[in-house]
Amino acid sequence: MHGNTSAARRVTATALALTAGLAGSLVATAAPARATPPGDKDVTAVMFEWKFSSVAKACTDTLGPAGYGFVQVSPPQEHIQGGQWWTSYQPVSYRIAGRLGDRAQFGSMVDTCHAAGVKVIADSVINHMSAGSGTGTGGSSYTKYDYPGLYSSSDLDNCTSQISNYGDRRNVQECELVGLADLDTGEDHVRGKIAGYLNDLLSLGVDGFRIDASKHMAAGDLAAIKSRLTKPDVYWKHEAIYGAGEAVSPTEYLGSGDVQEFRYARDLKRMFNSENLASLKNFGESWGYMSSGGSAVFVTNHDTERNGETLTYKDGAAYTLAHVFMLAWPYGSPDVHSGYEFTDHDAGPPNGGQVNACYNDGWKCQHAWREISSMVGFRNTARGQAVTDWWDNGGDQIAFGRGPKAYVAINHEGTSLTRTFQTSLPAGEYCDVQTGKGVTVDGAGRFTATLGAGTAVALHVGARTCDGTNGPADPDPVASNVSFAVNATTTWGQDIYVTGNRPELGNWNPGSALKLDPAAYPVWKRDVDLPAGTSFAYKYLRKDAAGNVTWESGVNRTATVNTAKTTLNDTWRS
Repeated sequence: MHGNTSAARRVTATALALTAGLAGSLVATAAPARATPPGDKDVTAVMFEWKFSSVAKACTDTLGPAGYGFVQVSPPQEHIQGGQWWTSYQPVSYRIAGRLGDRAQFGSMVDTCHAAGVKVIADSVINHMSAGSGTGTGGSSYTKYDYPGLYSSSDLDNCTSQISNYGDRRNVQECELVGLADLDTGEDHVRGKIAGYLNDLLSLGVDGFRIDASKHMAAGDLAAIKSRLTKPDVYWKHEAIYGAGEAVSPTEYLGSGDVQEFRYARDLKRMFNSENLASLKNFGESWGYMSSGGSAVFVTNHDTERNGETLTYKDGAAYTLAHVFMLAWPYGSPDVHSGYEFTDHDAGPPNGGQVNACYNDGWKCQHAWREISSMVGFRNTARGQAVTDWWDNGGDQIAFGRGPKAYVAINHEGTSLTRTFQTSLPAGEYCDVQTGKGVTVDGAGRFTATLGAGTAVALHVGARTCDGTNGPADPDPVASNVSFAVNATTTWGQDIYVTGNRPELGNWNPGSALKLDPAAYPVWKRDVDLPAGTSFAYKYLRKDAAGNVTWESGVNRTATVNTAKTTLNDTWRS
């Protein structure tokens, strides 16, 4: 298939054969939102399938402190029942009564996020309804083509067959996306109902909308719907996937909002996996992309991480460094996807979307990874500055500045890099926000650093010291003073854990051991809070998918917690 929406790209025969109420599947593409006025924060954390109460806590604990401008939440409307994540994208009514929370919880989340300085984007499914019949998550009864009190068969498009030809505009915009009842958005009644739903969300304080499956609605229909909103200039972000030679072009939707530039994420995967980062020197519009000011960009989203189109959390350091690059590079408005681990592509969120703690129950919390979250402040500081002082080794080691405001170096090679870097930064002391270590820039704008394999260094004038007195504090979700890092290779299905003689470390019980994060693979990391002055013993272990445990060899490791942060850099002992 060619550039068809996320829904069409992942549907399988199994999904299409699901029983009534679960038939068909729709994948929405989470995307970043852009701050309209210059100077605003433009990074969006996309909290995929997080309950609204969990999003509210994240706004206060991590998103606000890190400098995120926006949070995007999964569709709030009532939808078909079922545990799969894609049930959220089959509406049966426009009541706020989905799996992730009710109206009161949604409104409370918006208020809490606003108090933390974070604007809210609501993922909005307005192209279609469900593919089957049943009772929705809020108790509404429905059948395909009949949604009592909302739509009847006359409100649906006449083409009731599935989309089959992306070279035919009518087929794309009037037929059914993977069997989902397609709304006739050219009809006045339908436009009014959709506008009413979006206006309801605006009344609760929502700051913008991500429009799902935009390509399957005429651009003129969407513009007409937007004109009916109480805030007709509200931010919109369109999911309109580029496909070479297709009848519908993403650029058609730039008149009513930003548009996701899928080619950006596809090319980042190619560059980080099989080509040289040195080629990124002119990344952006010169590659044929849409204009930077109207483009929404990402490393991955919940759809593309499942279909393999883009990098995923399973790609280790390449995934993390691609985020570092995206947040440092001045093209588009970035999205940071924050989701959960999966092996079954249809699997819904752990605990029904309740996030009790990051890095537990499968929640990845990418928005809070030190390497990623620290770059949000970097981007905010560098906003409006052109790229300067580019350097590369012709391969996968690159560095560049953002005028006198910021500088980043990325080592995506298998060996360390030691170099004196030339910047345009003012002389003085800086905090490398990637590691929390101090760096001195001399009077000529130079500093010398060693970057380990698969790591980066990032400096900006908003973080001159590492104690938080002159720059943003570490936005990690848990106040931690011990940082575990172990270089350990694994095979598919294996993970690395740490345990020790403290209750915080699981008291030597493998079942209570703390799972480390592979974002910088082959280095696995985790921060833990232990009392200052504590001496403790610890050891690493490996678990496979079946739960089999392999301990590293040798005697127990020991360490003492300093009054400042204690960093343990270890290597797995075979």
